[in-house]
Amino acid sequence: MFSDDSRWVIVCHREPWLGYENDLKLVLPIVVQMSVATDSLVSSSSSDDFAALLDAELDSDSSDGSPDQDCSDDEDNNAEGASASILRIKRRKVLEMDTRVEVQGSNSNGFTEKAIEEATTDSCTHPGFLRDMCICCGKRMDDGAGVAFGYIHKDLRLGSDEVSRLRDADVRTLLRNKKLYLVLDLDHTLLNSTRLEDINSEEDYLKSQTDSFEDISKGSLFRLDKIRMMTKLRPYVRTFLQEASNMFEMYIYTMGERAYAIEMAKLLDPGNVYFNSRVISKADCTRRHQKGLDVVLGKDSAVLILDDTEAVWQRHKDNLILMERYHYFSSSCRQFGFNCKSLSELKGDENEADGALATVLGVLKKIHSNFFNPEHGDDFAARDVRQVLKKIRK
Repeated sequence: MFSDDSRWVIVCHREPWLGYENDLKLVLPIVVQMSVATDSLVSSSSSDDFAALLDAELDSDSSDGSPDQDCSDDEDNNAEGASASILRIKRRKVLEMDTRVEVQGSNSNGFTEKAIEEATTDSCTHPGFLRDMCICCGKRMDDGAGVAFGYIHKDLRLGSDEVSRLRDADVRTLLRNKKLYLVLDLDHTLLNSTRLEDINSEEDYLKSQTDSFEDISKGSLFRLDKIRMMTKLRPYVRTFLQEASNMFEMYIYTMGERAYAIEMAKLLDPGNVYFNSRVISKADCTRRHQKGLDVVLGKDSAVLILDDTEAVWQRHKDNLILMERYHYFSSSCRQFGFNCKSLSELKGDENEADGALATVLGVLKKIHSNFFNPEHGDDFAARDVRQVLKKIRK
């Protein structure tokens, strides 16, 4: 995250894929000095870069601590560490300022503690917060400012100016690589899930046909006892994701719970290639019963959405490609009031070659080709994918 009055990047660490969020009591801001002149500072996904940059910093700083240090300190000790870290950040920024300007009447250390506090907080634009504490200057704010980005870290909030800055930086790099953003719904779009207790007698045969977790990439029907669910991946979904990843940076966005979303992401992307941390769930929504691009670190003009439900995208209908629903389990048919047998009851499935995902992939390729058509010049930033989608709809 960039600040107008300094040349620093603030990154925050999170490892949701490894399930560390419950164990990580407090995530400390790490300051990495970088030139603001570099356009490719956010090389792929802004949220991914937070972790990548922090990992590099932690590796380089690991020799500073004791090798026997206990990583499972209680929250109070972590809070003290946070305060010490923030003070070091303040001193570091002040020393940087001290090399550029001469301060009259300062003591031998350059700044007093009071001067350090004033120099770092008075000019700070408060780009984001962790637990209501500014990640730049350390000042505590109690008004819940900013937008929560819980899928990056559960306590992270970013200010609107900082979100805009991140989006601008990210989209420039993405467009240079001739990619757009693609937001994907889970249920009835990429897969279909049912609770184990909702499987009826005609579907009971499925329990003996589930695939192994030893090589998830070769399976399509999985029983997840931990969350008491059975999930069927939609035919062609693995080919779809592989080909779409060449044209788009992809997000998962579901109205399901986060634990469920993470499990589904593991089934769809066992190699952690397509989504990384970009898994948005119900808890991340800023409006009740509505999905929104305000929590996606991509500009609306470069985002496409695939979802089977139009009603949840009231603010972004122009970005939406409506998908035909995938009803594999009988509970899915009952949910939408269909008095018919499901695909599992019929012991059938969609055809891969001309199914919904194969069809929509062709549409996405056409949109991508039109958006980056060289006949329209090379100013991709001035283009709007919503206008391209509108023309193709006609």
